[in-house]
Amino acid sequence: MRIGALVEATGVSRRLLRYYEEQGLLRPARQPNGYREYAEADVVTVGRIRALLGAGLPTAVIARILACVHDDGARLVPSGCPGVINHLRREHARIDDAITQLRTSQEALDALLDAALRHSHDAITEGESQVS
Repeated sequence: MRIGALVEATGVSRRLLRYYEEQGLLRPARQPNGYREYAEADVVTVGRIRALLGAGLPTAVIARILACVHDDGARLVPSGCPGVINHLRREHARIDDAITQLRTSQEALDALLDAALRHSHDAITEGESQVS
């Protein structure tokens, strides 16, 4: 199938499909005229890539574990490839750190917002007392 058919089957843009190819996640055959020729299996592969991206994995990690993941009904299941668990644990820790950093940022932003609201309220109250 050509790239347009893969776009239609997966809902993923041509640009993203080419990016996946650049990252080594998709390996379409090339016709003599240079056109990419995708297999039916690439539809499933794109679905797996999207699911792994949705789990927060970067494409570099996906490239290492994609062959080790299969569908088990409605979810992806890693098979017994060496290193998969370590990759997943590392990414889990990275995401956990990012969440902690975001919570810290949110708390700092909350404090700034509270201070700004108090200052705004104080300025309005002060302006009202000067009018009286």
